[in-house]
Amino acid sequence: MRNRAGRGMGPGMEKTTCAIAGGGPAGLMLGLLLARAGVEVVVLEKHGDFLRDFRGDTVHPSTLEILDELGLGRRFAELPQHKAERMTAVTDDEELLVADLTRLRGRHRAIAFVPQWDFLDLLADEARRYPNFTLRMNCEVLEFTGSGLRYKDKGQVTAAKRGSPDLSSGGPGGRPPDEEGAEHVLEAVLSVAADGRRSVLRRGLPLREFGAPMDVGWFRMPREPSDRVDPFLRVGGGGRLMVAIDRETYWQMGYVVPKDSPAGDRAAVGAAVAELVPWLADRVGEMGEISTLRVQVNRLRRWYRPGLLCVGDAAHAMSPVLGVGINLAVQDAVAAANLLWEPLVKGRVSTADLAAVQRRRMPATVAIQSLQLLVQRRLIAPALAGRFSTAPLKALSRLGPLTRPMVTLLAHGVRPEHVRVPERP
Repeated sequence: MRNRAGRGMGPGMEKTTCAIAGGGPAGLMLGLLLARAGVEVVVLEKHGDFLRDFRGDTVHPSTLEILDELGLGRRFAELPQHKAERMTAVTDDEELLVADLTRLRGRHRAIAFVPQWDFLDLLADEARRYPNFTLRMNCEVLEFTGSGLRYKDKGQVTAAKRGSPDLSSGGPGGRPPDEEGAEHVLEAVLSVAADGRRSVLRRGLPLREFGAPMDVGWFRMPREPSDRVDPFLRVGGGGRLMVAIDRETYWQMGYVVPKDSPAGDRAAVGAAVAELVPWLADRVGEMGEISTLRVQVNRLRRWYRPGLLCVGDAAHAMSPVLGVGINLAVQDAVAAANLLWEPLVKGRVSTADLAAVQRRRMPATVAIQSLQLLVQRRLIAPALAGRFSTAPLKALSRLGPLTRPMVTLLAHGVRPEHVRVPERP
C-alpha cells in the first residue's frame, strides 16, 4: 500500500517507502529507477541547487549504456560535453598514449565530460515524470533514526534545473525561507545513504581506511580553440603532477600535491602551470579559484544495518584516479534498484535483501579500489617524491591493441550493471 509522503504522521512526521539522503548520481539514479517501478521515493538534498564546481564530471561507457536503456541517451547527447577517446601522459621528454577507447567494442567508445549539474538535472527531470517521486532541496539529513531519516528543512528552494521554477515540493512557490531550518522525521521502509564520503548516516558502521599519498587542487584555465584536445597527465621533474581535462571552453586542471600539503596557493600553482604546461603560461593571470580535494580511499566492511543501506561514496570513497567515482555510484544504484524494487513494492525489506546488494557490488568495488591503490603506490607516490619512472607508461604505450582489457575495465568496470527494473503504471 502506498503512503503519500507527508500524510498521516502528525506534526513534523512524514512517511514514505524509500527515503534517500543525497541528490547526487547514486541518489537520483536510485530514486528514478525505484519510482519507475512504482515505489514511492523521497530524495533529500542538502543544497539548494546542483551548481557546485569540480565534482566528478566523467561519464563512462557503462553509465552511457544505462542511460540508453532508460531511453535517455539522446537527451544526454544534447548536453554540453566533450568526448575524450584517448588519454596521454606528457613527460619532460615525450608524450605517451596510455589509453585508447576507440579500441572498445560497442556503441560508446569515449568518455563524456559533462558538468555534473547538467547530468543531475537530466536524472531529476526524468524522475519527476513519476508522481511517486519527490525531490526536496535544502533538506539536510541529520541522522538515521532506526526507522527513517531526521532532517533539517531550510525552506526556500532554489530550482534544481537552472532557470526554471522549482517543482520539487509540490508547487512553484517552494517553501518559506527558514535560516535555522525546521526539523522533521521521514519514516521509511528503507533509508538509503547516498550522501557521499562525509555521510552522517554511515557512522557506526565498520570502516576500512586505505589512505592516499596526495590531495588535488582543482581550478580552471582559459582554453583557446587552437589548443590541443583530450585529457592528459603532465609529469614533471621534482615531484610535480598536473592533470588537464579539455572542457571545450576551458581547461579543468588538477594540481597534485603530497597529502595534507597546501594545494590552494595561487602563486605556487600558477608557477607550476607555467613550468609544466608552458603554452598556458600567458593565461596564468586568468586562473580560476582553487578548490582543494582531500583524497580519501576507504570502504565500509558492512554497507547496511536494518532499514538502512549505503551506496556510492557513502559505502566506498574512491580516489580520483581513473575518474570512476560517478560510474561506480551509478552502478551501485542500478544494482540496488534491481534487487530491492520488489521487496519495496511489498513494503518489507530484510537485512538479507540489503546484504545481497553489498554482495553484488563489493567485488567491483574491491577490484577498482585495488587498481587505484596500485596506481597511487607505483606511480603517484614515487612521482611526488621525485622518483617517477616512465617505464610502466612506456610498457602500456607499447602494448597497443593488447591494452583492450585494461581499457574495457576503465570503461565498464568489473561487473557492469544493466537496468532490470520494469516501468510500472
